[in-house]
Amino acid sequence: MFGLETLGAGGPIIAILGALSLLSVTLIVIKAMQLAPVRSGGGARDTALVQWSKGDKQAALAAVAAGKSPADRVCAYAMQALNDGFKGPALMAELTRRGNQEFAAMNTWIRVLELIAMISPLLGLLGTVTGMIQSFQELELAQGAANASVLAGGIWQALLTTAAGLLVAIPAAVGASLLSGRAEAGAQAIENAVGQLMVIEERGTQ
Repeated sequence: MFGLETLGAGGPIIAILGALSLLSVTLIVIKAMQLAPVRSGGGARDTALVQWSKGDKQAALAAVAAGKSPADRVCAYAMQALNDGFKGPALMAELTRRGNQEFAAMNTWIRVLELIAMISPLLGLLGTVTGMIQSFQELELAQGAANASVLAGGIWQALLTTAAGLLVAIPAAVGASLLSGRAEAGAQAIENAVGQLMVIEERGTQ
């Protein structure tokens, strides 16, 4: 959008912010696609749990195994393990490990978005400060006789980096927040599905 020659001292900062903006948008798109199915399949899991409670375990297992969400994968493993006689604290520990693994996968790269949101305004401010320093150095060298338009242009270019930093940070912060919330919803779906399955199984053994 702006050349390095036009931006003067702010050019390198703008180039870095441009790269961060491209990275941010790419990550948001990739993560949005990855997290799209994390809250899907709730109705199918509820139906499968009803089938499980009625003793139709193979149909229940087939239903959740066909799902694409993390909750479906963990629930399918839990059903298969219970069907194979794997129960007790060891199973719960394994389910916790798998749930944590799924949550970690859902959170991948979100920290990078949060980092971009944090450092972009700081980079913009750095560009502004260095640009202002350069402008006032030019004023000092000219002994107060510098052209006002030249000085104003230097200040404008410096302030541009702050605006660019905010333009990069705001979408990154919003994206990180929304994606993090979706990942947490996926983790909650895992916990709910496994919890309901274990309650049904416990009642069935009593």
